[in-house]
Amino acid sequence: MRIGLFVDELGMSLDAVVEKTREVAEAGFTGAWFAQRHGWDALTTLAIAGRTAPGIELGTSVVPAIPRHPLAMAAQALTIQAAIGNRLTLGLGVSHRHIVEDGFGMSFDRPALRMREYLTALGPLLHGESVAYEGETLKAEGVVLAPGATPPAVLIAALGPAMLRIAGELTDGTIVLWAGPEVIADYFVPTITKAAAGAGRPAPRVVASPFVAVTDDPDARRAWVAENFGMAAQVPAYRAVMDRGGARGVEDTIVVGDEAAVEREIRRLADAGATDLIPMPFGPEEEQARTVAFLADLAGGSGGARE
Repeated sequence: MRIGLFVDELGMSLDAVVEKTREVAEAGFTGAWFAQRHGWDALTTLAIAGRTAPGIELGTSVVPAIPRHPLAMAAQALTIQAAIGNRLTLGLGVSHRHIVEDGFGMSFDRPALRMREYLTALGPLLHGESVAYEGETLKAEGVVLAPGATPPAVLIAALGPAMLRIAGELTDGTIVLWAGPEVIADYFVPTITKAAAGAGRPAPRVVASPFVAVTDDPDARRAWVAENFGMAAQVPAYRAVMDRGGARGVEDTIVVGDEAAVEREIRRLADAGATDLIPMPFGPEEEQARTVAFLADLAGGSGGARE
């Protein structure tokens, strides 16, 4: 299992984000990952920070696809590829109805179809091919020329069966949230693997991205996650994943405990078929430092979690 690290950029200056990314690379993690939230633009930040973090994968987990036309997304992604030496993994998602409709004033109807049509147009553009595509939700006509830039790997956040089939058929894999080992083994891996095989594609990546805390007070950390992120259990797509895994709430999907307990859970995720881990450290500052240090040790191979 490859172990990267999620970079929590909220509230940080851009210079601090750049420094944090450099530290991630120097610590031995396989990659640094950024989310598109209500702060810095994730892809632009990645392009800047990636110049000081050589040798590691640089990914987004995730960027909402619907507000960015495939022609614009392809141009930005290939520009970043050229800037960082072709190390980008482009993680995309449809986001949520309240963000797309209330925030951007765009339609969120039929999100699976929108993602399929989006990827149908985006894929050829990332390969430098001309596109003349018109579907039910999207029209794209043009080409993106970016000499020296190779097509980035593409992952999508996929939770439901329809989206997982799209991930297997049209991308390199999926990023999953709020999912423990059982649901990864019994649902995510077989569903996406079957779709990829049917489309003649290689075995897909299954990227797990849990909250992680190396702590002596796991009950307090579970309570904090339940208090601050418990509303996620009311989002139908997230609730369905939790139900599949037998989780009562978000607090049952996180990885917490001392070093031995955290390592056991990470091994369970690997044994379930997760190919990658993007841990999101949380807790008091000193605990986050402890968590990052331990995860860096695992990423470097001494813990045996890395292939």
